[in-house]
Amino acid sequence: MTSTATTPKASKLPRWASSFGVQIIAGLVLGLVLGLFARQLGGDSETDPNGLVTMLSTIGSSYVSILKAAVVPLIFTAVVSSIANLREVTNAARLAWNTLLWFAITSLIAVSVGIVLGLVFQPGAGTDQATPADYSGKSGDWWAFLVGLFPSNFLGLGATTKAAESGALTTSVSFNVLQILVIAIVIGIAALKVGKAADPFLKLNGSALAVIQKVLWWIIRLAPIGTVGLIGNAVASYGWSTIGSLGKFSIAIYVGLAIILFVVYPVLIKSHGLSIKAYFSGVWPAVQLGFVSRSSIGTLPLTQRVTERNLGVPRAYASFAVPLGATTKMDGCAAIYPAVAAIFVAQFFGIQLDLGQYLLIVLVSVLGSAATAGTTGAVVMLTLTLSTLGLPLAGVGLLLAVDPILDMGRTAVNVAGQALVPTIVAKRQGILNEKLYNAPRNGNPFADDSDEINDAGDAAALAEVPASSGEDIDQKRETVNA
Repeated sequence: MTSTATTPKASKLPRWASSFGVQIIAGLVLGLVLGLFARQLGGDSETDPNGLVTMLSTIGSSYVSILKAAVVPLIFTAVVSSIANLREVTNAARLAWNTLLWFAITSLIAVSVGIVLGLVFQPGAGTDQATPADYSGKSGDWWAFLVGLFPSNFLGLGATTKAAESGALTTSVSFNVLQILVIAIVIGIAALKVGKAADPFLKLNGSALAVIQKVLWWIIRLAPIGTVGLIGNAVASYGWSTIGSLGKFSIAIYVGLAIILFVVYPVLIKSHGLSIKAYFSGVWPAVQLGFVSRSSIGTLPLTQRVTERNLGVPRAYASFAVPLGATTKMDGCAAIYPAVAAIFVAQFFGIQLDLGQYLLIVLVSVLGSAATAGTTGAVVMLTLTLSTLGLPLAGVGLLLAVDPILDMGRTAVNVAGQALVPTIVAKRQGILNEKLYNAPRNGNPFADDSDEINDAGDAAALAEVPASSGEDIDQKRETVNA
């Protein structure tokens, strides 16, 4: 007689509890509760913080540091890889120039919308917060910003040495994101000019990019923990009134994102004679993933796929424009967000901005889009904007408290724009496959392109490949490329 032992099944969390969005909201609520409790414990959050405030501050600042650590290698490898893809593009220089031009045009529109919304909503007004003691009162300098674009060393690094109260010297190292972008562009172009001799370097760069993307995804998964520390420290430092201001700020951001996604983009699509409905049905799978993942780089494979398969952009061009857009095309993170954020910080601390500073916001947003680097959050871009304008950097930690919620909408808009610009440029250059663009989706994430070839340059070769029932179009392309 045999008996079978019943092994108890391991309990699993409900699907809703494992949802990333639910975890973010839980982090916000927990951080709010801990921040209010820390405030009741007493002590000055700056000069004599209690243990809970110290813990929350450490958690939040550590998460920000991890995010910033991923920026440098991500920008370098992604930009070099994007430029290397130009080897497969006919008329590469013209397409590259038109792509960058439309990146700038759409960023200019987005930052203008952000400035208007900041002035209309007045999200930081009425808080009566004292200006931080370390605020110098100096406004931004146009010339200093432009000169700062030129690298002072290969890694774009800078070092600052300060004397502590004890007399000991401490040195901190920082990096200039825009200088790193310049370095990456130069090296990418040089690799193109070198030719086959650069192949080992480009393969190593591609492998490094894949590894960094994996690390970035791990960082994304830590966002709920970082949210607890950031929102808790903000509440403990500034009090309950901060929540109302951050709420107005969040509403202003989402109104701006909605205007860009559902007003500006459709106008651009319609003005080029394309179907608005076909664009949204084609790009929507990538927009949804961008909203959940909060990472343009993480969404990059799907964004490139829908740009090719649904919107009809030739593969050779899409493989350059979409990856480049994932690091430099950020209408949400690098245009609307820094514009509203700079106005919020100025209002929050009672600082008046002049016309020159508003124009500087526009310049920084258009030229500094790569500072977001496709990472979750816009830490570096926010720091760049505030420091260029001469505003208190204390606003960074304050705004990062609600950043995960904002970053969902920002990334969705970023992804939509990263697919939009290649579509517009391809249409203007006469290389867009409009039949594939308008192909019915039939409820599927991708259009049925078995009869329509996305890459115009491969059309003749693909026509010679015999079709078999159920054979996927991607397999045909791989056969031709081989």
